[in-house]
Amino acid sequence: MPLVVIVGRPNVGKSTLFNAITGTRRAIVGDEPGITRDRINGHANHRGKPFRLTDTGGIVVDDSDFIPSQILKQARVAFDEAQAIIYVIDGRTEITAADRDLLRMLRAEGRTVTLAVNKIDAPSRESLLSDFYSLGIEDMFAISAEHKLGIRELLDHVTRDFPAPEKPQEEESQPESEEAQVPVRREIRVAIIGRPNVGKSTLLNALTGEERAIVSPIAGTTRDVVDEVVERNGSEFHFIDTAGIRRKGKTYLMAEKLSVVMARKHIKMADVVLLVVDAEEGIVGSDATIAGYAHEEGKGIIVVVNKWDLKKDQGKRQFERDLRDQLMFIDFAPVVTISAKKNEGVNRIFPTIQRVHQSVYKRVGTGELNRFSSYLNIRETNKIYYMTQVAVRPPTFVLFVDKAEDLHFSTERYVVNQLREAFGFEGTPIRVKVRAKRGKKKE
Repeated sequence: MPLVVIVGRPNVGKSTLFNAITGTRRAIVGDEPGITRDRINGHANHRGKPFRLTDTGGIVVDDSDFIPSQILKQARVAFDEAQAIIYVIDGRTEITAADRDLLRMLRAEGRTVTLAVNKIDAPSRESLLSDFYSLGIEDMFAISAEHKLGIRELLDHVTRDFPAPEKPQEEESQPESEEAQVPVRREIRVAIIGRPNVGKSTLLNALTGEERAIVSPIAGTTRDVVDEVVERNGSEFHFIDTAGIRRKGKTYLMAEKLSVVMARKHIKMADVVLLVVDAEEGIVGSDATIAGYAHEEGKGIIVVVNKWDLKKDQGKRQFERDLRDQLMFIDFAPVVTISAKKNEGVNRIFPTIQRVHQSVYKRVGTGELNRFSSYLNIRETNKIYYMTQVAVRPPTFVLFVDKAEDLHFSTERYVVNQLREAFGFEGTPIRVKVRAKRGKKKE
């Protein structure tokens, strides 16, 4: 699909426009300048014409500081692929040197831009437009991204040459019986989670084979959720790099608090999560807290031990033993040791994700479960009549018994362990419930 890129200096409303066009709250919006840093991708459709949309960080052309220079580097990658560029400028302020420098850079690269003068939310402000004609941009539109004014006219112009998708012909449609035989290809959504500065963005870059996310030693560099789709081993992996999750009392900036909220939201949407921990620092309390978020949501979990090349004083077996002791509640999660910076061991993550994903969606037939339950050695007064699987993601099982009494913790753990031994379920939590043959369900 065609790509439209939104550019502008910091705090002119680019992310608000991105959210308005895509109809989502994908990009974090706030009064604090410089919130967006990485490229944020989304999809939109205007009058039947689908297109991709990319929000870039606020660009200051001559700023040599690390973060601004990396923002510009990320934006240039988007420029190379763009079919259209929307240049957003703040209609409530005068034209700044940063505005002119950015426009000069776009023209030097041979880019044709559409000017969106933002924050024109009242007819009285339209008189301010005359000042912006001095930029020499022929195609100019007054908009208010916050109030969604003028966006339709802007998109009419931007998408005027975009192709509309062809409608499938009726005679080419297959009968329902034939369509049912076509296998559905499932995209695996993988969230990369962890505390700040453990190497999540470096891992995303290693997995995608490109500098998709800004990497720096500054904790909290990533704010928005950064995603990329990779095809490998016949599967599509949708990787989502989230902001480092801190405790609530340790987050002070508004953008950082919103980043944590977005990170937890994407944990809920994922099939599998990669819990990244720092080999040098070892397992700390916040690692267990973050792992708990994924476990509560019933997600497949893989523990990725990053910076393993710096861990020279301890063997892998001892480190994994210590890890299991501190993260006992996710003892089912496979452990992969890597160095994302040196791209060592990263390829082992892909087949591990596929195995865990299969476990998350695995179903076991009732007949198999009944044979399995007949061999369970449960020393309780409850009599098991039969057992069935009622859900996936995570796999959830119901034991039908004579009395709806909660299973003792040790008994429940025994049942879960026996299920893993009999059927696998690598990397996924398992839920077990009991229900009286005639009575209310008890969890």
